[in-house]
Amino acid sequence: MILYPAIDLKDGHAVRLVHGEMDRATVFNENPAAQALEFVRAGCEWLHLVDLNGAFAGEPVNAAAVEAVLSQTDVPTQLGGGIRNIETIERWLSKGLTRVILGTVAVENPSLVRDAARRFPGQVAVGIDARHGKVATKGWAEATDIDATDLARSFEDAGVAAIIYTDILRDGAMKGPNIEATAALANAVSIPVIASGGVSSLADLKALRDCGAPLNGAISGRALYDGAINLEDALALLA
Repeated sequence: MILYPAIDLKDGHAVRLVHGEMDRATVFNENPAAQALEFVRAGCEWLHLVDLNGAFAGEPVNAAAVEAVLSQTDVPTQLGGGIRNIETIERWLSKGLTRVILGTVAVENPSLVRDAARRFPGQVAVGIDARHGKVATKGWAEATDIDATDLARSFEDAGVAAIIYTDILRDGAMKGPNIEATAALANAVSIPVIASGGVSSLADLKALRDCGAPLNGAISGRALYDGAINLEDALALLA
């Protein structure tokens, strides 16, 4: 299992939200590239970036911060938030991004996800963010009646590289991940699944590792910043 340290970008800073609410942001580092380097030097194999402003705006907003991370680190990096057309996908991949994460567009324009996955094999992931099992879009601001597992299954034959499954009510709350829902989703599809939301201790990571589903990895943010998870210990646990 891979541990993906999360760097959420708001107004050019590395922040964490609670339940995805933009007015409940805590700034952890005013220099996201420096934060990324800290994670890389500790031994992480991947970085997970989210353009929070972009998720609401529908287009990249924190591009300068993302580009600084890409220029100063040498590990694979994935990015979500505000990526909603082929041109933006192509631009990010050309700048050195390893993988784009498509969330809102996976609901509103699934054919674009399929097209992108064909054009850029192995470089397109789908972000499924759910509240009580139902998908939310546009930075989690808009609820839908779409079941998270049904959405995941709809991309089984699309060639997407991964599904990032986030339980919104666990995100940033330091109350542990929704292991049951994450495992059920991972067992329902053949696409690699990455767990997100609420991962706040080594015990959480161990529980995900041993949940009985073939998880690709887990994303953690606030717990790494707060020191609740020691990155080196977490990497050793999951190795």
